Amino acid sequence: MSLLHPDRLFPADSTTREIARSLFETVENLGIVSPHGHTDPVWWGENPAFENPAALLVQPDHYVLRMLVSQGVSYAALGIGPGAESDPRNVWRTFASHYHLFRGTPSRLWFDHALSEVFGIEKRLSPETADESYDAIAAALATDAFRPRNLYDRFNIEVIATTDSALDDLSQHHKASESWSGRVVPTYRPDAVIDPEFEGFADNLDLLGEITGCDTGTWNGYLEAHRARRAYFIKMGATATDHGHPTARTADLTPSDASGLFDRVRRGTCRAEDAELFRAQMLTELARMSCEDGLVMQLHAGVHRNHNTAVFKTIGRDRGFDIPTQGSFVEELKPLLNAVGMDPRLRLILFTLDEDTYTRELAPLAGVWPCLRLGPPWWFHDSFEGMRRFRQMATETAGFANTVGFNDDTRALLSIPARHDVARRVDCAFLAELVTSHRLDEDEAFALAPQLASGLARAAYNL
Repeated sequence: MSLLHPDRLFPADSTTREIARSLFETVENLGIVSPHGHTDPVWWGENPAFENPAALLVQPDHYVLRMLVSQGVSYAALGIGPGAESDPRNVWRTFASHYHLFRGTPSRLWFDHALSEVFGIEKRLSPETADESYDAIAAALATDAFRPRNLYDRFNIEVIATTDSALDDLSQHHKASESWSGRVVPTYRPDAVIDPEFEGFADNLDLLGEITGCDTGTWNGYLEAHRARRAYFIKMGATATDHGHPTARTADLTPSDASGLFDRVRRGTCRAEDAELFRAQMLTELARMSCEDGLVMQLHAGVHRNHNTAVFKTIGRDRGFDIPTQGSFVEELKPLLNAVGMDPRLRLILFTLDEDTYTRELAPLAGVWPCLRLGPPWWFHDSFEGMRRFRQMATETAGFANTVGFNDDTRALLSIPARHDVARRVDCAFLAELVTSHRLDEDEAFALAPQLASGLARAAYNL
C-alpha cells in the first residue's frame, strides 16, 4: 500500500474534490520556484554526496528535533552535542522507534513523501523497518543520482535562493555559477551586523569594514558598507534581502540621532531598548536602500530564538528551541511606511507567526500599502491547517495578488517537493471551494492556480 493517498488534503465533498483534482493536475508538474530557503550553498557549489540518512534527514531538521526532544529523547542520542552517538544507524533507529510521534503533523507528510517519491520506499517507518529503510536510503545516497545538483533537476527546481550572511564571501555561489547551469541565488541576511545583541556584533562590524573597505566606526561609513555588500550580492544574482527580527518595529530618526545611536551600539554600551531601536532604524535605512538598488525585502518577525539557553550555549542555533511570540505590525511599521511606503520601487514581504494579525493587521495593511505583500505561512504554520487558515483569513481583505504564492523556507532539501506539493493541494482545494460556493468562476480558478503555485513568487521576488 502506498504511503501517499492520491487525494490527500483534498475536500471530502465529491463535487469539490473533483474540481480540486482537476486544478491540481494543471499545477502538479510545474517547475518549483523556491525564492526563500536555507539549503547549504556547499551543496550547489561542490555537489557532494550526502553522508548518511541520519545526517541528511534527522539531524538538521528542527521540526524533527523538537518533537523528539519534547518526548525525552536526548540530543546525544540523535548524534548531536556532547557525548553524541557516533553511529548514524543508531540515530536512525532512535528516530524510527519514535516515528509514531509525528502522526498528524506536517513532518509526517513531508517525510512520507520523501520516502515514497524520492526513495521508492512504501513501508511506513518503524522499529521493524528501520534497518531496511536505512540501507535503502544509504545505497541511494552513494549514487550520483542523489547528489544535490541531480536532485535539483529531478525535483524540477527552476530557481532556488539561499540565505547568506552579509559577511559571507559567496564562494560557493561562485563555484556553482562557474561549473553548473542550475540557478541558485544568494539572499542578503544582515542580522549579524545590524543586531547589537547578536553574538560577536562588534567583531562583525570590524569584519564588515575589512571586507568592504568602509569605515564601520562611523554611521555614514557603516551605511556605505551595507550598500557595498548589497551591490556584491546583486552581482552574484541576489534579488532579495531577509531580516529575522524579534519584532516588526521600525523607526525613522534624524541623521544626528541615528548617528548617536550607532555610536552607542558600536561601543557596546547600549541598553536593550537601544538595541531594539537600532534594529528598528536599520529596517527603515535598508528599505531606503531597496528603493535605490531594487532588492526585495523580507521581514520574518516574532520569534523568541534559542529559548533554551543551555542548548544554545552547548549545541548552538537551530536546534528546535525557537518559539513564536505575539506580533504587531500597524504601529510598528508606520515609521518605515510613512518614510518610503508609497515609493513604487519598494517591495516588502511580511511574514508572521502570530495568526491573529492576518485579519486584524496584515491583510488590511497589504490591502492598501502598495509596497507590501504577505508571505505565506512559515515555521509552525507551513502546514495543511496553517495554509488553509491563511487563505481564509487574508484573501477577503488582501486578495490573491497581494500575496506571494509559496516558499518552502527549508534547509531540508528532500522536503522541498513535498512542501510545494502540500501548498499546491491546499490552494487547489481552497479554489475549488470558492467555485462550488459560487464565489469564483471555474475559469478564474484555473487562471489562479498556476499563479499561486509559482507565478506570484516569481513576480514578487523579481525572478
